[in-house]
Formats: sequence, structure tokens, C-alpha cells
Amino acid sequence: MELRQLKYFLKAKEFLNFTEAANNLHISQSTLSQQIKQLEDELDVLLFNRIGKRITLTEAGELFAEYALQSVNRANDGFLLLKDLNNLHTGKISIGATYGLRNLLTKALIQFAEQFPKINVQIFFGTSNELIEKLNHFQLDFVLTFNETTKEQDFKYQTLFSSPMTLVTSKKSILANKTSITLKEIAELPLAIPASGYSTIQFMNEAFRKNNLKPNIRIEINDVPTIFELVKTGNWHTFMSGASVNDKGLSTILIKGKNMSRTAMIISLKNAYEKKAVKKFYELLTEN
Repeated sequence: MELRQLKYFLKAKEFLNFTEAANNLHISQSTLSQQIKQLEDELDVLLFNRIGKRITLTEAGELFAEYALQSVNRANDGFLLLKDLNNLHTGKISIGATYGLRNLLTKALIQFAEQFPKINVQIFFGTSNELIEKLNHFQLDFVLTFNETTKEQDFKYQTLFSSPMTLVTSKKSILANKTSITLKEIAELPLAIPASGYSTIQFMNEAFRKNNLKPNIRIEINDVPTIFELVKTGNWHTFMSGASVNDKGLSTILIKGKNMSRTAMIISLKNAYEKKAVKKFYELLTEN
């Protein structure tokens, strides 16, 4: 069994068409078909059903795909390890982040780009659920998010800092001069909040539930900058960790209550090889 054959098999699984898969791999269809047939002969099982020009995965193919992907990823990890010996003169890192940690990420990114200008950096902003899903599928090297409770055995967690939860209101709001506020007071205000999937919502929903409160939610949006623009009108309010807000048109008010703070974390895959560039980025994140 060769690594090349596993890559060919996974590409055929992706397209479910030998011709399209071969074109994507820049090889002939006959070469692809021959290599997959050799793999099936060695395994003594059919991986694809061939129905005319169409192909579908067999049950064996579905089960084998997970292990083939792991093998290819582990081989790629070995390749990356060797490339890292090139003193960070080449390479790429992919980072996922929640919007609330954009300020921390931006500072570290500027410093990293100055120190290692030849490293390509890809940034993906999304909800915590979206980011963890991408991390699980090896699409990200690590994730920056807030996390207090969930601990999965396949992940490595590095704590960065804690940030208090705050009510975010307009500078011109009558609430702007308050230094603290209760959950009961917040529940009575017209709120514009991030859509479900954001960890902040899950955190605050649990806090309201524990206090038997039903918040007055008027607007839900899956874009935090838009929420901030609405809040600046003075017609709505929202809640965020204090570290998430850096806007001269907004004021933050500490939310009273037990455990009303968020823990910022770096989350990565425990058994995946960590590139030197990723480790350097970690250092910058912990320094800021």
C-alpha cells in the first residue's frame, strides 16, 4: 500500500468521478483507475461500486476513508516537520478566531508578519462551533476562542487570560456612567445579540437560565460589527467580554454575579504536529 494510492483514493471519494479526480490530480484516468484497482486487490475488498461511468463508495470504502485520511495527514505532518528545519523561510499557518479575540489576534499578527515575512498566514473568523469543526477536519492549526467548560480529550487547551462579561451600550446612553449592572437589569433592556453558535450567547443564556430570567431580545445577527453599529444608536444594548470591545462610541459596564467572566484559550489538536511557525505565534499571543 502506497501513500500515493491513498491520496488517489481520497480524491476519488471527494469527486465520486474518476475523470474529475484524475484531472484534479493532473494524471490520466487510466492511471488513477489502475492505482485504485491495485489498492483494492491488496486490501482484497472493493472500495467503490462502479455503475457505468458513475462510482459510489462501498461500505468498506466508507470505513477505510477515515484511516486513509489519518495516514495522509500523518505523512503530511512528517513533511511539515522537515520543512520546518528551513528556519521558517517558508510555510503556512491557518488560524481560526472568534470575533471577540480579534484585538489580541491583530496585535500578534502584525508582530508575526514583521518577524517572519515569508510565512503565509490564513485567518478565519467564525463561531466557536464552526472553528472547532474546522479544527477537527485539519483545516486549522489552532483556534482562538472563549471556553470555560468543554474539554475534549483530543484537544490541547492553553489558557491566555480571563475577561469580565460586560453590558455594551452607547456612549450617549443614560447607562453609560454606570460601573456595574445586574442580570435582572439587563434582561429588561432591548437587546441586539449575536446569533446562536457564538459561545457568548451560550454563556449568557446559561446565566439567565440559572437566574430564572428571560432577556428582552429584539435582534439577533451573526455579525458582531453590525451589532456594535446598532448599539451605538442608543436604541439597543448587547453583552460581550470586556476584551472584545474597543470602540470609542461604546461603553462597557461590568455585569454583577458569580463566575461572570470568560476564559480566552488557544485550542489545538493534541496529537497533531505543531509547526515552528505556530509555536512562534503562540509566544506572541501570550506576550500581548
